[in-house]
Amino acid sequence: MDMQIRPNRVKRKLAAGEVACTVCGISSADDIEAFGPNDFDGIWVEGEHGAAEPAQITNITRACDIWGMTSVVRINRNDQNLIYRTLDLGAQAIVVPHVNTREEAANVVEGGKFGPIGKRGMFGGRQSYGVEDYFSVANDETLLIVLIEDIVAVQNLDEILTVDHIDVFFVAPSDLASSMGHTGEMNHPEAVEVMEGALRKIEDSGRTAGALAWNHTAEKLVDEGIRFLMTPAQGWLAEGATDFLKKARK
Repeated sequence: MDMQIRPNRVKRKLAAGEVACTVCGISSADDIEAFGPNDFDGIWVEGEHGAAEPAQITNITRACDIWGMTSVVRINRNDQNLIYRTLDLGAQAIVVPHVNTREEAANVVEGGKFGPIGKRGMFGGRQSYGVEDYFSVANDETLLIVLIEDIVAVQNLDEILTVDHIDVFFVAPSDLASSMGHTGEMNHPEAVEVMEGALRKIEDSGRTAGALAWNHTAEKLVDEGIRFLMTPAQGWLAEGATDFLKKARK
């Protein structure tokens, strides 16, 4: 049976100049499937700090596929084998932490793209089943995201931004603040200034910036030109739980 490769919703929205919204903190396949009707563009699967293991990623990405949401998997190190193994398991997007130099950004591309662009191992995995032209079209549907989360990355940002085939340069506030000596203070004025400067530089270079967002900051970020947003589901749970208990215990 001849199949078409599954479209990468986030990648296509970004290419069209639209805003792509992803959510993290929904970690089981069943919960992802239940969340599907909410029409988010992607699910951020936490494989660096969270519990997502390789054996779970297949079902997690399958649940995303059911609703046409992009499976965005954050891995825990910049390792080419880990990058393409995660893609082989079904991920449509990879997030790589602590990318601090041009060379480290180029390593992400080499692991995440088939030749002639990169050096991804020649194996299709679950996104390739039934897709006869998979190796000729897979690169077009693979999303690569690098995390700018250390002050040294900000200092090297001009060079990092010259690396082609990186779809999103995501400025991560907590680690960035910590690398500046403000551990646990991502809203410290100095950290905020550096973060906002990095986001502006990414946008001014013609590349796509990504940012952490909440309900009360999403509109402002979009107005500033940020087109890739990630929001934690925990904030919604806390807000809803607090509101419920307030009413129930009145």
